[in-house]
Amino acid sequence: MRYRTAGLRWKDIPITFKVLSQVILVSVILFSANLMTFYQLNLVSSRLQQVYVSNVNLSELSDALQAVEQSVYEYLTVKSSASLEKYYRNEEAYRGMLELLNEDITENRVKFLERNIRLMSETYLSRTADTIQAKRGRNVEKYKLNFTRTQKLYEYLNSYISELNNQQFKNNSMNFQSLQKAIGYLGTVSAVMIVTIMGLSILMLYLMVRTVAAPLTNLTDTARIVGQGNLQVKMPDTDARDEVGILTRTFNTMVLSLRDYMNLTRENLEKEQKMKERELLMEAHLKEAQLKYLQSQINPHFLFNSLNAAAQLAAMEDAEKTGIFVEKMADFFRYNVKKGNEDASLQEEVEAVENYIYILNVRFAGDIHFEQDLDEEALTVRLPSMILQPVVENAVNHGIRNIDWEGRIFLFIHKEPSCVRIVVKDNGKGMSPDMIRRILSGETGKNNEEGYSTGIGMHNVISRLELYYNQKDLVSIRSKGENQGTEVELRLPFEVKGISEAAL
Repeated sequence: MRYRTAGLRWKDIPITFKVLSQVILVSVILFSANLMTFYQLNLVSSRLQQVYVSNVNLSELSDALQAVEQSVYEYLTVKSSASLEKYYRNEEAYRGMLELLNEDITENRVKFLERNIRLMSETYLSRTADTIQAKRGRNVEKYKLNFTRTQKLYEYLNSYISELNNQQFKNNSMNFQSLQKAIGYLGTVSAVMIVTIMGLSILMLYLMVRTVAAPLTNLTDTARIVGQGNLQVKMPDTDARDEVGILTRTFNTMVLSLRDYMNLTRENLEKEQKMKERELLMEAHLKEAQLKYLQSQINPHFLFNSLNAAAQLAAMEDAEKTGIFVEKMADFFRYNVKKGNEDASLQEEVEAVENYIYILNVRFAGDIHFEQDLDEEALTVRLPSMILQPVVENAVNHGIRNIDWEGRIFLFIHKEPSCVRIVVKDNGKGMSPDMIRRILSGETGKNNEEGYSTGIGMHNVISRLELYYNQKDLVSIRSKGENQGTEVELRLPFEVKGISEAAL
């Protein structure tokens, strides 16, 4: 969704950006407050560390002075190169510490003591050097006199360093107390600042949430009223382009559409009611016309009774074959009419096929050789009626009719673990792959060749099986080529997933 960059109002900004901007603002404020507090704490901590640094430095200075004095005494006593080297090393370390002391004239008591210690230390180091030199020159009286003077200077230096240390300790104690007060003040200010920022942040978030929640609450109440069936309400118009504004306009559009839809539905119901009244009137006229039409039709039972009478007459005249033929014709047509819209068992389907083959052999002088391999357990399975006979009929009309060799049809029915396998095989003309494809895809029409067909073709068989079992690919057709016969296989599952009686 695009928004104008010029004149963009707060209510036009998406809610996500609003929330994000508020969170970022609060985070920046809190971070700045914490950063400032952290800086002040580091500053105070640094000053605290410096409070006792001076005392530590004076202690180190006193230790260095003592090391010089001891190394002088050791050299005077032992007079070894190691003790001399030790003296020079301690003397250099002590001079380095003196460089840190004040050398300027000042009225500050601490700085004044530092200057005195530095000047007196210079004199002390000069006397120790003279003492060492006299000892090396074996001038006993001179080094003893110098050593005595250095000891006095050593005592004066220790007293000055001790006094300076005490003075700095007093100053540091006062600084420490002031820093403690500063830390307490800083803690109070930080706490007040954090509480204030949190309060302002909560207030900002509350105001933002209220600007979003108020329209949503209003929208919820309006939707509840609409849900109760009142389509005359609507949300107040808004020009906001955020999610709430878009949702409000969409809701109003939906309510308006529902109102129009309800009006249209009401009009359609009125029209439909009028059409039903007309349909009922037309249905009454249609039933009357159907009754008249049925009255003009030959009753199938009259046909069956007539065929039975013909069979009895043939028996009375010793025309046994004619009687059997008429009985087979009666049974075949009775099954065709009776089972037209019902399912049947495989046993009934096989009997219908046997009657059909018998009738054909009577008509065509026994040219059709029919063989069966039946599994008795499978014959109780039910399937749509008039399934096997059209398949056998297809094998007769498209397979073995008008061939130059003896025509044979083989029916195989066996029960397998997951289905019943039915195979109708002939040794006739065979089928091309294109013809097989056309039959399975339903491109071929009904088979009415030469008036010998029942009017139920392979496409009808495939469609009714798919509707009955609610599955595809139940029928397969195979042929090795021209004059090598055709094999039609049906694999019927035991479980019927769903069936529409109208489809049967």
